[in-house]
Amino acid sequence: MTSTSLTPQSAIRQQAAVSRFTAEYRQDTPVVAVPRPRLSWVTATDSRDWQQTRAELRITRAGAVESTVCEGPESVLVEWPFGAISAGEQVDVEVRVTGNDGGTTEWSGPLTLVGGWLGGPWQAQAIGLPAPAGDVPLGQPGQLRHEFTVGEGLAKATLFATAHGVYQAEINGTEVDDQVLKPGWTAYADRLSHETTDVTALLTPGANAIGIWLAGGWFTEKYGFHGFAKPFYGEQPAVKVELLLEYLDGWRETVASGQGWRATTGGPLVSSGIYAGEAHDARRAEAGWSAAGFDDAHWLPAPLTEGDWAEATPAIAPPVRRIEELSVVEVLTTPSGATVLDFGQNLVGRLRIRVSGEAGRTITLRHAEVLEDGELSLRPLRQAAATDSYTLAGNGQEEWEPRFTFHGFRYAQVDNWPGGLDPAAITAVVIHNDMRRTGWFECSEPLLNRLHENALWGMRGNFLALPTDCPQRDERLGWTGDIQVFSPTASYLYDSLGFLGSWLQDLALEQGHRNGVVPIIVPSVLGMLESPVAAWGDAATVVPWVLFERFGDTGLLRRQYASMRDWADALLKVRDGSGLWQGQMQLGDWLDPAAPPDKPGAARTHGDIVASAYLFRSLDLVARAAAVLDNDDDHGTYAALAEETRQAFLAEYVTPAGRMVSDAQTAYSLALMFGISTGPVQRQALGDRLAELARLGGYRIATGFVGTPLIADALTATGHLEAAERLLTQTECPSWLYPVTQGATTIWERWDSILEDGSVNPGEMTSFNHYALGAIADWMHRTVAGLAPAAPGYRKLRIAPRPLRSLQHASTSHETPYGLARVAWKHDGDRILVDATVPPGTTAEVSLPDGSAEFVVGSGRHRWDVPAAAAAPEPGAVSLHSPLADIMDDPAAYAAAWQAMEAHDPAGATAFRKDTVWYRQTTLDQSLIFTQPAVKADIAAALAALSTKRSARTTENS
Repeated sequence: MTSTSLTPQSAIRQQAAVSRFTAEYRQDTPVVAVPRPRLSWVTATDSRDWQQTRAELRITRAGAVESTVCEGPESVLVEWPFGAISAGEQVDVEVRVTGNDGGTTEWSGPLTLVGGWLGGPWQAQAIGLPAPAGDVPLGQPGQLRHEFTVGEGLAKATLFATAHGVYQAEINGTEVDDQVLKPGWTAYADRLSHETTDVTALLTPGANAIGIWLAGGWFTEKYGFHGFAKPFYGEQPAVKVELLLEYLDGWRETVASGQGWRATTGGPLVSSGIYAGEAHDARRAEAGWSAAGFDDAHWLPAPLTEGDWAEATPAIAPPVRRIEELSVVEVLTTPSGATVLDFGQNLVGRLRIRVSGEAGRTITLRHAEVLEDGELSLRPLRQAAATDSYTLAGNGQEEWEPRFTFHGFRYAQVDNWPGGLDPAAITAVVIHNDMRRTGWFECSEPLLNRLHENALWGMRGNFLALPTDCPQRDERLGWTGDIQVFSPTASYLYDSLGFLGSWLQDLALEQGHRNGVVPIIVPSVLGMLESPVAAWGDAATVVPWVLFERFGDTGLLRRQYASMRDWADALLKVRDGSGLWQGQMQLGDWLDPAAPPDKPGAARTHGDIVASAYLFRSLDLVARAAAVLDNDDDHGTYAALAEETRQAFLAEYVTPAGRMVSDAQTAYSLALMFGISTGPVQRQALGDRLAELARLGGYRIATGFVGTPLIADALTATGHLEAAERLLTQTECPSWLYPVTQGATTIWERWDSILEDGSVNPGEMTSFNHYALGAIADWMHRTVAGLAPAAPGYRKLRIAPRPLRSLQHASTSHETPYGLARVAWKHDGDRILVDATVPPGTTAEVSLPDGSAEFVVGSGRHRWDVPAAAAAPEPGAVSLHSPLADIMDDPAAYAAAWQAMEAHDPAGATAFRKDTVWYRQTTLDQSLIFTQPAVKADIAAALAALSTKRSARTTENS
């Protein structure tokens, strides 16, 4: 091994500097949600092996400066060292650090923080919209307004608002921020979020006005399947608004929603729904409605609404925003003559149109993820109309974008457009929570790059207000199982700590109503499966632990610990006398490809095995969390309970020879990756059988939601990297790359959401944007490229690339809490070059692909040059008498055999590829017992030709 420490080309070493200084959890606003926000900073320096030895923090508040010294290396989520920030108070905090090289940075730029909560109870009353004549449409949208006077000497104006529904505020004709779908979706009965917005610049002395757009959003949506959908929270939206005016002389005044506000449902927002879409009639728009002096005599008094409102607290998740815009890639004319726009990417958002035409013309926009028979495929949307409409005012060029809805789509059908359609007049607007991107991956195989990009887009589309399962059909719910398996990938790709931390608060609140049982969706709106469900409810233990591992957030772990323990205790109540979780209905290894379209839970791995494995997993994680939190009593109790379950699992489900009762890939992966099997001999036997099962199945995927995130790790951990590689690079269905070869730009819900004949899967559930199966991206980061945390929050990194034979290079980078880390490797002849960047303040344990002993390095740039693995031996001669296993493990021979068959019988070749079990003790000839002699002869000839070519090559090389 050759090792090189890389230094900057510049001869002058740059001085260390604080490059990033933040407070938990949001960085898009100075507003903080707690009086004592934890602080984090990143130091940039060229000094090698750099470690912080001390940090100085100083705060400026009301003109006074106070400072303190924090000895030691801590720089991530450091406890607030000053007096608490009060409501509305603004402070400036700075930091400078000293390193083990003796240097001290300059003071950072000031981090401005503002206490983002009201100083007391809400003065605002909840107000809604007047009921229109006749039947009241569910979630009828509308507008509210109020005029008020601002005196001279205004120093600061702060707007607080929340809603049962979704809203946007305008002051004097200007929207107060660029957020959409505020305040998001929380467990409304228990928790509401509010935004805190500085609107000082929008106010002037004298008459002013505030206007509110309001719609039902998630609050008035109907939830449920198979025609049984119904409202869950309420039938009409309402809003609370409070504007705090602070003057230079100390006077404070509050403008609050309540008596005297006016409202209308006769404005341009005709209807709005998350699933249905939005209708807008521009002829009904009233200019100046949110400005002072507007004549609102025809508006009605805004009614006060009844019902309890949960306490509204400052949002900790970054808000939903317009993140990106995509142009039309192609304009299509369907067989029916419709005009369909292809944006080239399955996305989540809505369309913005620019159009001119006569008054009263209504343009309709319908959305879908895929085409079928050349037309929009609408069946997968189920009861979601996903249709927007715009009626023109007829006053020249008009621009419109829906306000309170979103769709999952790649294609949009445009009906009744006036004149010729210029594709530049329609733009797709991508929306999701505005998280900071932190993870990247790239390699020499374009299909794998697209797979990774699909996982990224799947996360973007489903991290909208909460972690949803899909963004397009009549669902879009916070399924706990999906995020449980995807949370490691999510934590790498984006800074999702605040987003998932907010959702976990709702999980704990919903759990509190169910004696510790976690519902299968959060917020819980379906009223189904109220008993514990393995792998879904375990989000209560897994997600907090993942966030602790990836972000080092002990505070979040402490906050969620009661929820973790309550879930474990709920499972102990259903644990049987043997120490296992058995005999209950489970979702199990959901969407195992062997499951029929109408029975997605009918997996090869028995549900009891999945349940008992997760019972151990959650007990074990509670024990680990208790240890981190210095709760010795709980640690001992739950560690002992976990050990009881582990031993019971092995006794019940694993034979002495290392076979599992469910001889299925998910079962083996669970036993290996959850640490249930610990003995080296048994683990190897389980891993060997897992690899054999992968080959027996032709290296096609045979796992569902539970097993898919685990199988590549399980194979790698037991010495079967090549089997994991074959699974990853497989393009036949089912596989990770099959959807990519079919043009997928997001992760599908089913392995075969589009069948090989091009038709859409007939199952009731068919989504083309589900991130769960994209959890393989985490293995690509950690193993293929080789970057992972070795200590919570990446305080220590693990650099352990495992180059795949089919790749020439791979790289990954991740913005850790300490700065950017990167690992890249490439083949260079018979050598592998590994480059790594270790952030200041961290170390890394290094395991190079040549198998040399592990070692530890400090921060800085490093390069290693190691021998590549010996080339795979040249396959030998093959024939009809070769074992099936040898044919499958010889891709060229496998291709020669099925291609020769396909020339005669395409259907037979397909069956051969899908149905053959690739045994070691069965020959190819024996498996072709019912094959026509002419076909067998051609297969034999193809294999003979391949063998001849190999022989000639061997002769040349010798």
